[in-house]
Amino acid sequence: KVIVREASGKVFLQCGVGSQGQIMWLKDGNRIANATQLDLGAVYDDPRGIYACETESGQKSTPLQVHYRMCQNCIEVDAPTISGIVIADVVATVLLAVAVYCITAPDKGRMSRASDRQNLIANEQLYQPLGERDDGQYSRLGPAKARK
Repeated sequence: KVIVREASGKVFLQCGVGSQGQIMWLKDGNRIANATQLDLGAVYDDPRGIYACETESGQKSTPLQVHYRMCQNCIEVDAPTISGIVIADVVATVLLAVAVYCITAPDKGRMSRASDRQNLIANEQLYQPLGERDDGQYSRLGPAKARK
């Protein structure tokens, strides 16, 4: 059994087969080190491969495939980052809404002047009362055809 540990940005493998004697580490079938604990280096060095440990007595561990996929240009998304993004979005939306309102709202400070008002009809006496209704002109039309 191979135990994987990660500490301070480094990856370590520890052999659990036999703690007595010399331990040989194999990577992809090739011997790489003699140590109880194998230091694979920094996580960012991409320590990929199939690792196994073997004791002097010939006991061999089951192979372990190590595959770290690290993103070099990624941002850690935690609660403060997400809350900062949400707050910035809300503030930007409020500022945009205020700007649109200020641009499109009518000017309240401007007083209307007498010259701004236009009288459509200067004298109300120009209106004439409506005449009597004459239905006779409609009665001269042809008879209505029934709809089907």
